[in-house]
Amino acid sequence: MTSSTTPTDSPNSWVADHTRRYLESGGEDGHLWHGPDGSLAAGVPTLLLTTIGRRSGQPRRTALIYGTDGADYVIVASKGGAAAHPLWYENLLANPDVTLQVKADTFEATAHTASPEERARLWPLMAKVWPPYDEYQTRTDREIPVVVLTRKG
Repeated sequence: MTSSTTPTDSPNSWVADHTRRYLESGGEDGHLWHGPDGSLAAGVPTLLLTTIGRRSGQPRRTALIYGTDGADYVIVASKGGAAAHPLWYENLLANPDVTLQVKADTFEATAHTASPEERARLWPLMAKVWPPYDEYQTRTDREIPVVVLTRKG
């Protein structure tokens, strides 16, 4: 298998386009996401998460809504309430060492799934950032994971 340092972006065209704009502008265009149709007037904060593919060993990048908890970043593995976890979450379970880009700041971080106590505290914080998370949880039997990302060093 050939190793590549250039991350593969989401196959979803609007996510890939959002990621491209985010990268090209250092987050100036894309940090506040306004939805695929531009419908979110205020926008919600997004970061770029790069994981290592658990099978391919290749970097995979996606744009995700985030919140903060002190110095940590918080993301939700909702996949819109689908029955299965998103692939990026499966990747970070296999390898919790990730790269984040928040606006123009790119850095290494370590991911962990929030403990039940952390999740109880962080879920309301994330549902305030993106209220549909509550609806997504009603669509699935799985408990949607909340992930905490801690900057290294």
